[in-house]
Amino acid sequence: MAEPTDRSQFLRLAAIFEGGLAFVALGLGLVFRIDPFADFRIDGTGVALGLAAALPPFLLVLATDRFRFSALERIKRVVLDILGPALQTCRWYELIFVAALAGFGEELLFRGLLQRLLESWLNFGGWGRIAGLIASNVIFGLLHFLTPTYAILAGLMGGYFGLLLDATHPPNLVTAMIAHGVYDYLAFLLLRRAARTEPVAGPAISLPASEPDAIDTTRKT
Repeated sequence: MAEPTDRSQFLRLAAIFEGGLAFVALGLGLVFRIDPFADFRIDGTGVALGLAAALPPFLLVLATDRFRFSALERIKRVVLDILGPALQTCRWYELIFVAALAGFGEELLFRGLLQRLLESWLNFGGWGRIAGLIASNVIFGLLHFLTPTYAILAGLMGGYFGLLLDATHPPNLVTAMIAHGVYDYLAFLLLRRAARTEPVAGPAISLPASEPDAIDTTRKT
């Protein structure tokens, strides 16, 4: 069976965009003389904290999805209309690939470079760290502007990842990368399930018959 166009385009664009953010971070780092990998270190504490830190925001998403707040339902509808047709056909390991790229690229740019850069630029009266955290995630939220509510939530989520950067001593960018990537993967699985059970905008797509859902909380035993 031929691969659906939506799926192949989604994976290709995700690889180009999210992977490209890492190159943007490296380029800007050369311009501003900041090493975005300065806080990048792989250790057991950072990895474990990153895995654990992905759970609170994901559980919050599960709770809000259950209670169906109108503003959040509008966000879900917009995201499903944009990504639903492609997510329906993506396999679980492809979603891991996209989520890992997002966690790596976005955190390298926004936390590894931009947050540190703004901390130095806005360091007035010893408030540089807080000012850099806030300013970098205002930008992060605005660049995720699908709806006003979505932009606010994205900014808050970025602030959470920014706090994770400094949650260990010394700071560890890997913690934020893992938390971001794991959260995105779990959110992708929820969106894929919703896309397969709720009508979404876009063309009808045949699903791979051989792949079971990685998360299917609607299945009854």
